[in-house]
Amino acid sequence: MKDTYNDLSTRIEDSFSEIDSDIVIDLRNTNEEYDKLDMQISDLKQHNPFIDKVMEGDGEIVLTAEEHQTLTTYLRLCMKRDDMERQHLYFRGHTDAFSYLKKINML
Repeated sequence: MKDTYNDLSTRIEDSFSEIDSDIVIDLRNTNEEYDKLDMQISDLKQHNPFIDKVMEGDGEIVLTAEEHQTLTTYLRLCMKRDDMERQHLYFRGHTDAFSYLKKINML
């Protein structure tokens, strides 16, 4: 049995990418500010291909002042989106923990 048993923390760790994906989907469907922010980020990337070159490319890249400002805006929006995701995940963890404690009759 020991070889096939995975404790709760291991199961959560193994499925974290799915949980994280569910958080993003939930935010898109329920949080208008998040959805708007995500669309702004997508639009910036679509209209400014240099962003992908900066974020994923290698080698030397030279930016104009306007491109630099656009990149700064992009990074600021990404950080705000990431903060919203982390906050949602944090509170979701509390909700899940509370539900689990009720299920095992600890509350």
